[in-house]
Amino acid sequence: MHPNVIAGLDIGSAKTCGVIAEVWADPADRPVVKILGIGQARTGGIRREVVTDIDGTTSSVRRAMKEAELMAGVTVSRVFTGVAGEHIHARTSNGVVAVRSDEIDPADVKRVHDVARAVVVPADREVLHVIPQEYIVDHQSGIRDPLGMAGTRLEADVYIITSSLTATQNLGKAIGRAGYRIAATIHEPLACAEAVLTDEERDVGVALVDLGGGTTELAIFRDGKMRHVASIPWGGGSITNDLAKGLSVTYAEAEKAKERYGVAYAQAVDPREMVDLPAPGPGARCEVPRELIAHIIEQRLDEIMNLVARAIDNAGEMGRLGAGTVLTGGGAGLVGVVDVAQHAFGTAVRIGVPGEGLTGLVDAVQRPQFATAAGLARIGAAMMLDEGLAGRPGLITRLTSIVMEYF
Repeated sequence: MHPNVIAGLDIGSAKTCGVIAEVWADPADRPVVKILGIGQARTGGIRREVVTDIDGTTSSVRRAMKEAELMAGVTVSRVFTGVAGEHIHARTSNGVVAVRSDEIDPADVKRVHDVARAVVVPADREVLHVIPQEYIVDHQSGIRDPLGMAGTRLEADVYIITSSLTATQNLGKAIGRAGYRIAATIHEPLACAEAVLTDEERDVGVALVDLGGGTTELAIFRDGKMRHVASIPWGGGSITNDLAKGLSVTYAEAEKAKERYGVAYAQAVDPREMVDLPAPGPGARCEVPRELIAHIIEQRLDEIMNLVARAIDNAGEMGRLGAGTVLTGGGAGLVGVVDVAQHAFGTAVRIGVPGEGLTGLVDAVQRPQFATAAGLARIGAAMMLDEGLAGRPGLITRLTSIVMEYF
């Protein structure tokens, strides 16, 4: 593996995506990420983001990564991979320490983080990230960075994200059998946010909705920090199931119909338009209104969006999202998805695609389904630079600061 090459690997319930990129630092020590190659394959052995068949998942990883390596002209040995699903849990925690000198230094901040994260974690779970929310110095709250401040007491509120140990171990086994080692495991909404959200959106409040195959992942950002996560156990696979039943076709044919003729907003379809689909029986065909396909998709998608809206409301964040909602993931590629989302959320909605901060084959990743893999590559780049250039002045950029917070 070339020392300046990193790989992001997103193993979803429907598709597995790999992104290979070259990384270096510009004169200001900011990471430059050049996309060299991408690969994707239909996923086998994953259900609702959890490995159910290691051999099937291994095959998907191998196909996607080999395709990316062929395009990039390089081979990789380590990957930055993501994890998501209903097994992800999050909670807040608080830590308090006494400041040892006249002002708060990095050692004080590290100690308060250690105290805050010293919570009892069940044996079947592991900590993925500890994300600082705010600091309190001598009872003065709302402090983002306490370094250099005078005080005698330092508190930190942190957001702790944990995952099922079994789920991450099985994921690691599947990747290992494909011939790769895991450089880091990252909560997928964090990686996705790194690829598609702006600093301004994170500050004023935004809901990131990742429409995956098995689940729909929600992450809420405000004041520059992740504030809430949730996983809705419905995704693109639920839509495909509905199409298979409603059109009386196989799941595979329903998936093809969704990809070829699918529209999420029935009013955008000409009611006179007909499409040709296979019918029950050997070699039989039939014509169905495209509007029927759109209606089935819209009904299920509307239900999913309303479940997401309810999760936002239950978290007390519905009125605090100044930047509205950003949709990404494979389901965000459906025509009309913005119309359905705007009706459910009552906020501004846009489609999030990676591209900002990337060079090279940018066009290849400017699709919603590559958001997580591209974000994993960006975070991997920041981690690589933070490790390789430690101690050099000017290194602390927004990306490396994010990495330091999360890990």
